[in-house]
Amino acid sequence: MRLAIFGGTFDPIHKAHLMVAEEAADQFHLDRVLFIPAAHPPHKSGTHTPFEHRYRMVELACACDPRFLPSRLEDGTERSYSYHTIERVKASLAPGDDLLFVIGADAFAEIRTWYRTEDVLRMVTFLVVTRPGHDYDVPEGARVVRLDTLALPVSSSEIRQTLAAGEESPHLTAEVAAYIREHGLYRPAAR
Repeated sequence: MRLAIFGGTFDPIHKAHLMVAEEAADQFHLDRVLFIPAAHPPHKSGTHTPFEHRYRMVELACACDPRFLPSRLEDGTERSYSYHTIERVKASLAPGDDLLFVIGADAFAEIRTWYRTEDVLRMVTFLVVTRPGHDYDVPEGARVVRLDTLALPVSSSEIRQTLAAGEESPHLTAEVAAYIREHGLYRPAAR
């Protein structure tokens, strides 16, 4: 089996995430793309939305492709270090299975700051999603394949701003947009 980890805060998950995963699955013949929302990402000061809501949005978004699988692997109170996530996924694989890691160029540019960087670099092949304006160096020993994607340069923070302004975002799937409305997520702040 060929499997890729696709982690992030997914706050909220949007169409560009799904396009990247679909392109990765198609180009690299992936059997599964594991969408793993980070409960407590070490490189972000905090998420705007509780884990359960973010996980449920990932679950709804993943229903669009049978290769996409939502995962609670990083649920809990501990920091969401990729090293531990990769270890856990590898422990569940059969001999001969291949594990890749989908990551944006902006995040990969910071890989030297990650917990146990050297170990992480040895554990997986990275599919680095090229994004306009984000250059990166490849550390020695890293296995990196570029994933040139047609995904729009949209970010979750821009979507949150749009939603906070009381507007709809065209970058969300209908199911995720409905979930956000139903639960009152990203609402404009009371004035």
